[in-house]
Amino acid sequence: MTIHHAAGIGYQRSAGGYERSRPSYPMASLAELADALPLEAGRTVVDLGAGTGKFTRLLALTGAEVIAVEPVAQMRDRLAELLPGVAVTAGTAEATGLADGCADAVVAAQSWHWFSGGQALSEVERLLRPGGALGLVWNTYDTSVPWVREFQDIYFRCAPRDLPSPLDDGWRQVFTGRPGWSELRERHWPNPHSTTVADVVERMMSSSHIVVLGGAEQEQVRAQAVDLLKRQGAMRDDDRLEMPYTTDVYWAHWRP
Repeated sequence: MTIHHAAGIGYQRSAGGYERSRPSYPMASLAELADALPLEAGRTVVDLGAGTGKFTRLLALTGAEVIAVEPVAQMRDRLAELLPGVAVTAGTAEATGLADGCADAVVAAQSWHWFSGGQALSEVERLLRPGGALGLVWNTYDTSVPWVREFQDIYFRCAPRDLPSPLDDGWRQVFTGRPGWSELRERHWPNPHSTTVADVVERMMSSSHIVVLGGAEQEQVRAQAVDLLKRQGAMRDDDRLEMPYTTDVYWAHWRP
C-alpha cells in the first residue's frame, strides 16, 4: 500500500496524540449527511482513511453497518480498540480490498485530500451500488479568528511543498465533468472545541508533517505555538480555551 510519506510515518508515531487532541464533529453535520446519503439500519457505509475512528463512531450511530478502511497499522489498532463492534480492514482509498458493490455509501472524514483523487474515485465507483453516494468531511481551523489564522500559519510554515491540504480545493477537480456523479453539494457548521493548552499544543505537534521533523525543528514549532497561546492569556498546560473550527461537509450521488 502506498500512502504519502508524511501520513505514513507521521501517523505511525502519533496515533495516540491524534486521538486525544482532535475535535469531534457537530451532530448536525452527521444528521445532514445521514439524510443526504442516506445512512440507516440495513445499509452499509465504508469509511475511507478512518484513522482512529473520530468520525467512524458517529457513522455507527446511524444504525448503518460500518466498514472502516485504514492503511496505518497504529491508527487501525487504536480504532479497533476504541470501536470493537466496527469491522476494520487494512487498505487504501485507491485499493480497499473490499468486494465490488459492497456499499450503499462511502465516507472520507479528514482524509480525502491525502488520496490520489482519480484512483480513489474509481475505487469508490467500484464499491458503490447504483444510487449510492459519497460524503466528504473536514474539520478546518476557523481562520476568521486572527490568532487561529496565526496558529495555522505556524502549522504550514514547516510543511513540505507536496503536503496535501483540503484548503486549496484541488481535491474538487476530479469531480468536474465526471460521468455518473451529481453536482457536489455542501454545508458548513461552526465547531468550537473546548480544550486545554496542552491539547492544542499536542494537536500541532501530532500533525503528520511535524512529527517527522528533527528534534530541534519540532522544539521550534512547539515554542512558537506556546508563545502564541501565552499571548492569548493561556499560560498553563491545564488552562482551558476554545479552539474555533469549522466543519465542512460535501456529498454527491452516483448514478451510472
